[in-house]
Amino acid sequence: MTKIPPPAAPKPRRRALLALAIAAPSISLLGCGTSAVAQRAGLPDFADLAERVLPAVVNIAVQGETAGQVPAEFRGTPFERYFRGRRERTQGQGSGFVIDPTGFIVTNNHVVGTATRVTVALQDGTELPARVVGTDEPTDLALLRVEPRGVMIAVAWGSSNAMRVGQWVLAAGNPFGLGGSVTSGIVSARGREIGAGPFDDFLQTDAAINPGNSGGPVFNMAGEVIGISTAIYSPTGASAGIGFATPSDLARPVIEQLRRDGRVDRGWLGVSVQDMVPEEARPTRRAVVVTDVVRGGPSQRGGLRAGDIVVAVNGERTETARALVRYVAAITPGQPVRLLVQREGRTQEVTVLVGRRPPGPG
Repeated sequence: MTKIPPPAAPKPRRRALLALAIAAPSISLLGCGTSAVAQRAGLPDFADLAERVLPAVVNIAVQGETAGQVPAEFRGTPFERYFRGRRERTQGQGSGFVIDPTGFIVTNNHVVGTATRVTVALQDGTELPARVVGTDEPTDLALLRVEPRGVMIAVAWGSSNAMRVGQWVLAAGNPFGLGGSVTSGIVSARGREIGAGPFDDFLQTDAAINPGNSGGPVFNMAGEVIGISTAIYSPTGASAGIGFATPSDLARPVIEQLRRDGRVDRGWLGVSVQDMVPEEARPTRRAVVVTDVVRGGPSQRGGLRAGDIVVAVNGERTETARALVRYVAAITPGQPVRLLVQREGRTQEVTVLVGRRPPGPG
């Protein structure tokens, strides 16, 4: 689970967890069951929903190797050579969900990372080796494939754009490696930008999300996946009631491309851009200024220059750098794009043949 800022995740204290497990049933011993309490309070009962969707939620265990680090006290000493080239084993865990009954599973890119071995555990305890079909770092998504022994229970995509602030959601996953569990909450905000990259467009929820929930699904009340748990904001590493999920309307086409091609191709201009605020722009409407052009990139070949002010793309007004990047990213590499720019006080049109966006988060 990505944390903002990224503090070290605390190790759970077993005594405290046992105390919570023992104390929890006393709530329902005071007179009536939790369902009746929820109904009297006008709150939803998530029991049927959880029972329906949990079989499609999986735990993911990964193993890999990284280059060993030279301890600070041995750097610059004759002993440094003993640490060079050393490989260290790494382990991790996260969550995912079955999106196709033939064995396709969605999770986060940062869950699988550079893993050399991925194992998927189902709710009934069955463990299956998994193959990484493809990953997409900019949206932190990954698609896995397992060979099931039968037809798997899968869940369907829902529309994240249809979700409203204040609506109920159910988050499922593998917090702290404890196994499949669910938490409930509401959509706290939409369109959150957390500095992860140009494709930031997160749903914020207050459902408890903790390390190990990464890659787990967030459901609407119809049992459809409307988000994928990606990051939390926490000063301690545990849930502080601020979790972020990649919206399904962003994730779905990415997963479809990964399934079809094993990769995601995005359009790229080869420029650095930033917003130009109304006080600086002429005319006063918002626009985008080109601050740098990649040498030999698509924009330089098309005649775009540093200092150009982009006011429209293919006839559509563009007012922010983020909007421009996303618009071009959706264009198939190799296709032309028309940019209306202002240069030295004059307006002109520049046609650029869109390139393929290089790999990386930015």
